[in-house]
Amino acid sequence: MSSIWVYPGQGAQKINMLHELPTHKLVKQYLEQASDVLKQDVLLLDQPENLRSTYAVQLCLYLSGIISSALLTEQNIYPDYVAGLSIGAWAAATVAGVISFEDGLKLVARRGELMQQAYPQGYGMTAVIGTDRMRVEQWISQVRIETPDIYIANINASNQIVISGSEEAMQQVSSLARLDGAIVKRLAVSVPSHCILLEPQARQLHIDIKGVASAQPKIKYLSGTSARLLRTDVQILNDLTFNMSRMIDWESTVQAAWERGVRLHIEALPGTVLTGLARKIFKEGSVLCFQNTQLDSLITAMQKEQVS
Repeated sequence: MSSIWVYPGQGAQKINMLHELPTHKLVKQYLEQASDVLKQDVLLLDQPENLRSTYAVQLCLYLSGIISSALLTEQNIYPDYVAGLSIGAWAAATVAGVISFEDGLKLVARRGELMQQAYPQGYGMTAVIGTDRMRVEQWISQVRIETPDIYIANINASNQIVISGSEEAMQQVSSLARLDGAIVKRLAVSVPSHCILLEPQARQLHIDIKGVASAQPKIKYLSGTSARLLRTDVQILNDLTFNMSRMIDWESTVQAAWERGVRLHIEALPGTVLTGLARKIFKEGSVLCFQNTQLDSLITAMQKEQVS
């Protein structure tokens, strides 16, 4: 039996998420180091006014993912695989040893700035639940005739598709979806992620990441975009820089983990959404998350998995 640690993307954030991290010396050390690297008090990032910015949200999620993992690796516990949805991929790559925590912080900050500056308002993401990709593509084709900025961004599950684009276009697709009986939920994301609208920003980040020290992964890294195992640091850096402009296929990523023998799935703070999605595939495995599980229980689950 193998294990995977997964890291959530935007939409999982919540007020005081950094303040609510476990009381532990490691937490304090990481938050202080992050404040020194970024030259700002990171504990201000999880406040309501700041969480309206893509920059703050992405840093909070990155920090939560890294710290969640550190609480387990301190016990000499490591997963067989890591994977992250969108910004979560940066935490996954850091935990895999591909980039350092300090470089990850700087690049995530840069990523957030690029995305926020490109689309300060009028764009975002919406989940369409209770229908399939083909139907959503039909609605997008209808809307795109008059309002072109609309794309499929995420395949979270066979009946949960996320669209990305302008507010106007998303509202039009949402109206068609509701008429067909689907449930529509606007996500807490203020940029049109995972489509070509962010391709210029991805290319800029690709330039910015050149020269950053990297290493071959020490833990197997599954791409949330291609659902493939990426074996080199070059492949993973490319995956990181361009995932903002590429569609996420999370359903296939989780399926790929299952097919590779993974039977223990642990979601990092602060999310629970990936845990819910995994239960549909991990019917005979164990699906846990930091948010609803005691640290001692997570440690025990990992230890059992390592000796099985």
